[in-house]
Amino acid sequence: MSFEPKIYKDNGGDRQVVANGGEIKIETGGKITNGGSQAAFFADLASSLEEAYTTGELDAEAEIIAAINATNAAVNALETSVNAIKAALIGIGAMPSS
Repeated sequence: MSFEPKIYKDNGGDRQVVANGGEIKIETGGKITNGGSQAAFFADLASSLEEAYTTGELDAEAEIIAAINATNAAVNALETSVNAIKAALIGIGAMPSS
């Protein structure tokens, strides 16, 4: 009877393979790195988005402009966060760079 592990090194040992049904479990304190470095932490986006939106009436032109500016800032923060996630995925090799 033969045993085939679900996680193994490919021929030549240059690549780790996770076969169907295999799993990599990162335990507490464990991490995935690229060249010994983890991806940078970025702040929780939810709070910055909540601050951007108003629930009241916008009566004056200045209030409307302020709401638009806050929304633009929230969209920019979202773009920055998505780009950070993308960079992290590229950095660990989970996503191609182009």
